[in-house]
Amino acid sequence: MLASDFRETLVLTADALEGAQDPWWVISSAAVALHGVTPIEVGDVDVLMSLGDARRVMDGLGVVPIKDGASSLFRSTLFGRWESPPLVVEIMAAFHVATSAGWTEVLPRTRVSLPLDGRVVYVPDRAELVGILRMFGRPKDLERVRLLTS
Repeated sequence: MLASDFRETLVLTADALEGAQDPWWVISSAAVALHGVTPIEVGDVDVLMSLGDARRVMDGLGVVPIKDGASSLFRSTLFGRWESPPLVVEIMAAFHVATSAGWTEVLPRTRVSLPLDGRVVYVPDRAELVGILRMFGRPKDLERVRLLTS
């Protein structure tokens, strides 16, 4: 059972991304929750999509790209925060994580479709999500790995 704020945010997100031309995914804590893991705290919804789709979606939603969205661990060619839904939706395109091998693009190969209130939300499959979270390597991500694999 998804919390009402989370469910409403996912519905709004699926509606906003309905016209996407390329694959998109919900990742991080929201994806873990969508795989049925409990308990999991979802503070926002991270969406990974193509550069063209992200530009179109952000323009359509009035989301202004954030120029300084990079950190020492993550960077995106295009990044924005859609703050209208109950939970913030972070839109990322050409998303990279810093690894021991350098900047590595996060581009899932798997795509699981999950029905939600007459819409579809997409996540990487469980095994790939575990790999992505391990690559992120933060304590909260490693805890999510533990929850996904236990």
